[in-house]
Amino acid sequence: MLNAQDRAIVKATVPLLESGGEALTTHFYKLMLSEYPEVRPLFNQANQASGDQPRALANGVLMYARHIDQLEQLGGLVGQIINKHVALQILPEHYPIVGSCLLRAIEEVLGKATATPEVIAAWGAAYQQLADILMGAEEGLYQQKAQAPGGWRGARAFRLAARVQESSEIVSFHFAPVDAGPVLKAEPGQYLGVQVLIEGEEHRRNYSLSALSDGAEYRISVKREAGGKVSNFLHAHLQVGDTLNLFPPAGDFTLASSDKPLVLISGGVGITPTLAMLDAALASGRLVHFIHCARNGALHAFRDWVDERAARHPQLKRFYCYAEDDGVSSPADALGLLSKDQLGQWLPVERDLDAYFLGPKGFMAVVKRHLKGLGVPEQQSRYEFFGPAASLE
Repeated sequence: MLNAQDRAIVKATVPLLESGGEALTTHFYKLMLSEYPEVRPLFNQANQASGDQPRALANGVLMYARHIDQLEQLGGLVGQIINKHVALQILPEHYPIVGSCLLRAIEEVLGKATATPEVIAAWGAAYQQLADILMGAEEGLYQQKAQAPGGWRGARAFRLAARVQESSEIVSFHFAPVDAGPVLKAEPGQYLGVQVLIEGEEHRRNYSLSALSDGAEYRISVKREAGGKVSNFLHAHLQVGDTLNLFPPAGDFTLASSDKPLVLISGGVGITPTLAMLDAALASGRLVHFIHCARNGALHAFRDWVDERAARHPQLKRFYCYAEDDGVSSPADALGLLSKDQLGQWLPVERDLDAYFLGPKGFMAVVKRHLKGLGVPEQQSRYEFFGPAASLE
């Protein structure tokens, strides 16, 4: 526990973090990634280049400082961090590196006149408090996954059993364990950690599971991103029979048990975790409205898969919105961007429902605003970011 003086000093730095937090975290990443190559595989360099990762960390540091004496106010942020760390295999030996670079960044960006020895000491204690919380929770999760049926700890070798082209941009990869043993059951909405070597350099990424886990294999469905090093490697080079290492499924954005109507809203590759959620909900007999938005029909993955389920399950209503008509694909239910009026027509009449939505950040911001305006309770409107978290306000 921090003492009262340390808490007061950390809270006093909040105005500085509000105005200069992103500059501080940008410098932090520059220090750490240049001086500690062993942690580079844990970070997506595209998120560094775009500024998304420094912005996300700046927001996290600011939130921590604001609530240093009421950590419960951080809500789900801690759980999200813990699950991301476990999926990427963040270990106790990584924390001193982060702490050292963070304190250096505070001193070098704020200057010694502001970052006095007392400020550095207070932030050092605050960081250690957070590190201890995260390490303890992560160790518990590592043990839980290792001890569960089909579970493991660390890297496990999997063989690519099949690859399926789902759209012009998305390919599904089916992985079975090389040891032929069972695999850990994943909750609908969770993701896998993937470890790949590209030209001798290690990279780690998280990809959503796009099918319910059956105890024998996993499926992820990956969009080929322009400039995406790992996605392009998987699309171009990973062939049936090849092996790579996977880390156990993680993630706290999962389908909660409920008898309320379920609305699944996705944009682009955001469809992937909703597929497992859909199958789980249909198995329970739950009313489901499935809404998917794509740029056009050629980029719409899993349309036939969803349509087949709609034909077999009367409680499933599905709606598609395309930004444009490619003149070739099957028509959508609406053209253009998803409007509030259109979404309102596709929602259940009863707005006491559970909504889960994923997609590009701009898309999610619009959906969040529309759902609120249409009377869906905010606490029943849930979303997750594929990359670093950001504000949707």
